[in-house]
Amino acid sequence: MFGFLKDKLKDVMGKFSKKVEEEAPEEKVEVKKEVSEYPKKEPKKEQKKESKKEAPKKETVKKEVKKEIPKKEESKKEEKKEIKSEIKEEIVEEKIAEEVKAEPQKVEEKKGFFGKLMSAFSKESEEVKEKAELKVETPKVEEVKKGFFGKIGQVITTKRISAEKFDELFWDLELALLENNVALEVIEKIKSDLKSELVDKPIPRGKVDEVIASSLHNSIEDLFNVGTFNILDKIKEKKPYVICFIGINGSGKTTSIAKVASYLQSNGLSVVMAAADTFRAAAIDQLQLHADKLGIKLIRHDYGSDPAAVAFDAVKHAEASKKDVVLVDTAGRLHSNINLMDEMKKIIRVAKPDLKIFVGESITGNDCVEQAKQFNDAVGIDGIILSKADVDEKGGAAISVSYVTQRPILFLGVGQEYKDLQPFDKEKLLASIGL
Repeated sequence: MFGFLKDKLKDVMGKFSKKVEEEAPEEKVEVKKEVSEYPKKEPKKEQKKESKKEAPKKETVKKEVKKEIPKKEESKKEEKKEIKSEIKEEIVEEKIAEEVKAEPQKVEEKKGFFGKLMSAFSKESEEVKEKAELKVETPKVEEVKKGFFGKIGQVITTKRISAEKFDELFWDLELALLENNVALEVIEKIKSDLKSELVDKPIPRGKVDEVIASSLHNSIEDLFNVGTFNILDKIKEKKPYVICFIGINGSGKTTSIAKVASYLQSNGLSVVMAAADTFRAAAIDQLQLHADKLGIKLIRHDYGSDPAAVAFDAVKHAEASKKDVVLVDTAGRLHSNINLMDEMKKIIRVAKPDLKIFVGESITGNDCVEQAKQFNDAVGIDGIILSKADVDEKGGAAISVSYVTQRPILFLGVGQEYKDLQPFDKEKLLASIGL
């Protein structure tokens, strides 16, 4: 199903992406993003020679940590000031529980003094240690703000497409869509959507395929946002619920009615059918055959009788026998035949259907779309069934008909058996065309 369209789109999108890669000018864009990671601390190497000595005892810490130590050589004094300065910047309003006043003890002049000082702070307060460690300088790739917030700049090469270049590149895709019977209104929408996503916007090099495929997927998916509904939920609103099927000759209305009747029966609903196609030879007999197979009551008159009277009798029978649903078959007619369209309007006035479903052949492409549009203008359709979708390789009607009529596709006919009626799923359709 839709295999030809899938292959065409794949081929054209590949060429489209390749042309963008080759012809669109490159530019460099700097991307910045916040990083909220603490810089990893590299512990200071302690000097090898070190004597065991008690560290200075506790002093009060409030907004800063102060330690009294004996005076040493000038070089040691400078190093001590650096440590105190580093700790001041990071420690805020921390207080150690006890104040201990003691005579400063003499510390021997030994290598490794600052390592012992840091060790003493660690024993006094675990929090002090953690905060002090944050200030330890490490090699920086970028300037780090306040020790733990920074920015990373990354320069990436991008492609930028102008409006003129886009129109030139889109031509091949437009031809592919036309070849697959996609309606002009839909092609214009797809073009507009892609243009807004791609033109004058930087696309990372190497991701052109991904961006184009994603834009095309979103554009086609949006074609089906027309307010769909579940037919089973609708039927629960009224009893009997009357559904009238309309369309041109040979579109598969009668077979589709039988499939819908089987679908409703499988969901526990009782059905009555009305043979209101009194014009086409053997139409009543064909519907009678389906009714017998499904065990459904068929309301029928003679050929040439008034189809509106048949529909009226079927509704009255359903009311009397408390049936859930009435399915009305009508004669196929071209939307351009004024007399037959007037007859259709009469059936609608008499039967007062709750739902009018257009049945069209998926394989007829733009013809199907135009027929649906004309029937919608004449009598107002509520939903669509596309028959013969299983043999439709192009998929133009399936993509276009909802957008053009603003009516949802309810079912796809995918075979000749009663079970071959598939509730429409836009995600399955997108997958079937490679999106």
